[in-house]
Amino acid sequence: MWRDLTPIGRSASSGGYFRQPFTTPERELRAWFAEAATARGLELEADSFGNLLAWWRPDGTEGKPAVLTGSHLDSVLDGGAFDGPLGVVSAFAAIDELRERGVTPAVPIAVGAFAEEEGSRFGLACLGSRLATGRIDWAAARELRDRDGVYLADAMAAAGLTGEPERDAAAIGDAFRDRFSCYVELHVEQGRGLVDLGASVGVANGIWPHGRYRLDFTGEPNHAGTTLMEDRRDPMLTYAMTALAANKQARLAGARTTFGRVEADPNSTNSVPSRVTAWLDARAESDEVLERLIAEIARQATERAERDGTRVELTVESASGPVRFDSGLAGLLAGGHEEGDWPVLPTQAGHDAGITALAGLPTAMLFVRNPTGVSHSPAEHAEVADCLAGVHALADSLERVAR
Repeated sequence: MWRDLTPIGRSASSGGYFRQPFTTPERELRAWFAEAATARGLELEADSFGNLLAWWRPDGTEGKPAVLTGSHLDSVLDGGAFDGPLGVVSAFAAIDELRERGVTPAVPIAVGAFAEEEGSRFGLACLGSRLATGRIDWAAARELRDRDGVYLADAMAAAGLTGEPERDAAAIGDAFRDRFSCYVELHVEQGRGLVDLGASVGVANGIWPHGRYRLDFTGEPNHAGTTLMEDRRDPMLTYAMTALAANKQARLAGARTTFGRVEADPNSTNSVPSRVTAWLDARAESDEVLERLIAEIARQATERAERDGTRVELTVESASGPVRFDSGLAGLLAGGHEEGDWPVLPTQAGHDAGITALAGLPTAMLFVRNPTGVSHSPAEHAEVADCLAGVHALADSLERVAR
């Protein structure tokens, strides 16, 4: 399965992946998912938002709430191979292993692939799982636009998807919780926690709160050569100081801040820009720490703008509170294996599992060791032995919860 997935959406120059939703690579990924489901005799289902499900329904399980597993298939821009797809491939492989063991679950098991988990096209992370669980209303989601100004509703319509305008978010969320008893997501770890612990597999106990913020810096466009330095109202300087301030404040707070996307207007080499727009990703161990962090960055940006003769405006584009995964489910997954208990650790990365937990579904996550901790990069990696250990761990977990 991994060999079949490797070339889809891969850049020949960087080796990274461009698997954005409702694009040609994504259509190829959906076809691969359908083939994997069909090859196993699983029933394929696609909802109106682009999420996929493959159902294993042994005799006698009809109508019972299912165990949901899987992950996502999309990537960040120039991303790695393992973030998301490892969980989907491992879910299919875990079903293969359960069948080899002669295990017949007492409830259905569904392999899922949520759409637009990364938010790399429409700017809102975990969009597919938010829509599937009613955590965002379709009326709001359909107005999201990508960098080219294409509305989500139009991109989905071009892919033959309709959304669900006739159902409100609450009804969608209720239906989701009625169908599933829990969600177990396997994911490559996006840090070095398991390396430091000397473990190939771990269990997550929660996700740090995090948010995405747009900062618009405006100034006065002018000539790069003839404008004296003291006469400039340059928003790039205000942005540059803000980026440095965000770095310092995150270090002081034990938090994370990243300016990973910047746009300048008119984006001319020999012009002082009129506007700089920058997107800040911020994460911290608690809501209180995150709020103080953003407030301090905004204060320093505003003070610098006053000195530069510029203006700055901060807009919250998305915010996710802290997630605590179901402790009973995590304990069931972590304890009593042949190799001992698996370690339990937090994560600073967002996941679809965080959305399902916030939607009220008992949720747990398994992590597979990442030898370098590098993620969201072409250098993202996991060793085959650790990936196979993850498959065994997921199969064990599904066998336990599907009883």
